Amino acid sequence: GDKTSFGPYYAIFRSFSRKQGKKLGDAISLCVDLPGVDLTELAEAAVNGLLTGSYESGILKTGQGNANGNGNPFGNHDNTLTIYSPRAGEAAFGKACEHGQVIAETQKRVMELINIPSNRKTPDFLVSWAQESARKYDYEVEVYDLERIRKEGMSALEAVNRGSEHPAVFIVLRYTGKTAGKSAGIGLVGKGVLYDTGGLSIKPTSSMQFMKSDMSGAATVMGTIEAAARLKLPVSLTAAIPVTDNLIDARSVKPGDVIGSYSGKTIEVIDTDAEGRLILADALAWLVKNSDTKHIVDVATLTGDAVRSLGFHAAALFSNNNDLAAQLTAAGSRCGERLWQLPLWEEYLDELGSDVADLRNLGTKPVGGAITAAKFLEQFIGNHPSWAHLDVAGTAFGDTEFGKQKNATGFGIRLLVSFIEDVINEEDVTNE
Repeated sequence: GDKTSFGPYYAIFRSFSRKQGKKLGDAISLCVDLPGVDLTELAEAAVNGLLTGSYESGILKTGQGNANGNGNPFGNHDNTLTIYSPRAGEAAFGKACEHGQVIAETQKRVMELINIPSNRKTPDFLVSWAQESARKYDYEVEVYDLERIRKEGMSALEAVNRGSEHPAVFIVLRYTGKTAGKSAGIGLVGKGVLYDTGGLSIKPTSSMQFMKSDMSGAATVMGTIEAAARLKLPVSLTAAIPVTDNLIDARSVKPGDVIGSYSGKTIEVIDTDAEGRLILADALAWLVKNSDTKHIVDVATLTGDAVRSLGFHAAALFSNNNDLAAQLTAAGSRCGERLWQLPLWEEYLDELGSDVADLRNLGTKPVGGAITAAKFLEQFIGNHPSWAHLDVAGTAFGDTEFGKQKNATGFGIRLLVSFIEDVINEEDVTNE
């Protein structure tokens, strides 16, 4: 048809791989030659879609695994996929195919990480994942244990963790490309709630089944760092990832409690199910204080209001910088992972007023919850001039072709890598 852009290309090839891939042989060739389209974009989308389509979610089923894609040739590293074009330039074409492969392989790893049940996905598990990735792809990992979290004054993260048997961790990832130069880097923050019961403000049973996915923001950020390192992007990246459960215990934070935070601000906890913004507040404040960043982007499955506003086809975008918002929106539209900007007007801050603390963690009205959540986060970025919050609650996890139940979608990695590459290209033009 006439849908000549990355998103539809990717969706078509991923669906084809998933539904028809097992009918193909071990050596597959694809000719890319459509008139009037960007052939490098088409080739990258084809590789990305075909390889991602081989993902298998049944990794814990006895007698099964996803090492070879369960018969899908695009999931077997021993097979060969040859892509050629009679009209595309060789260097750009090859680079596009390699780019699509790296993104696909990273998406599959992140999807698997999100889909792992919470009883097997502890804070130590995420630490091990990050350390293994860092050793393999040459970037740095620093881990704050609970004792250091307390020493650093991350009181909000500590408070959310009080109901869990597993101590919280704070993971810092640092990647610096060899040709990154002296330009200021990009900061990333990912919400790492491994399982969310809602705390004492307990969720209904139907809302808890898939709460293993509440760490999708953390997984997306971890995958983005890994992909950037594999692609050897000339950029400096720092990621701050707070990791904890939000569970029920005699020690759990209670509605009405006042807690501290890394920034020094006090917070009245109105609803313990609004915990993601608490741990993100500490991570954002830490990143602003401890890292030199030109832009900061946080990613979180934060609110049901984002889903009610935009459904499952776009993530909610909030930013204090219109240029950054435009750049992220453009990157999302180009790669098929769309964003839609919602306001951050000062009037929404009035809904977070508290009589006993600097602010409360939930708005006073039952509407506009995604906006007041973002407004809460904004109070912890100091004077940073370029911050964006992505609420991916409706896009990171949902109905896919990979199973009968909801699964991770892989949303966000292509978006963030595309955005980072845009920042690199922008700086290259400026330096010239």
